[in-house]
Amino acid sequence: MKIAIINGPNLNLLGKREPGIYGNESFDSCLEKLKVNFSSVEFVYFQSNVEGELVNAIQQYGFSVDGIVINPAAYTHTSIAIGDAIAAVKASVVEVHISNLHSREEFRKHSYVSAVVNGSIIGLGLMGYELAVRWLIDQTR
Repeated sequence: MKIAIINGPNLNLLGKREPGIYGNESFDSCLEKLKVNFSSVEFVYFQSNVEGELVNAIQQYGFSVDGIVINPAAYTHTSIAIGDAIAAVKASVVEVHISNLHSREEFRKHSYVSAVVNGSIIGLGLMGYELAVRWLIDQTR
């Protein structure tokens, strides 16, 4: 099984950026744990702060992997293009957000992604990535 993890803007700063909201763990550390816990899964990882690069990655991987775990970060609330790209691909997609968007600023409560993904995991920290991977694995059984 092959799963792409696509992270949006500022997620390269996990562990450094606002630890009270996003925690102290880097995404590199999280990814290493996923590789250990799901040794039968081949992971592809992509992160960008640029909207068009995220669209390109969704299109690139969306027809060649079994599933995508995506955290579009701030683009969740602004990018129709990312939502359209997700809707256009055949892979199952799970949206993950580290913080609980519904307990934050009003503008974070709207997602252009939620309506086109198979499911959303919100507010469970980096564990959301693990849960998304588990769900994707279960869908292929």
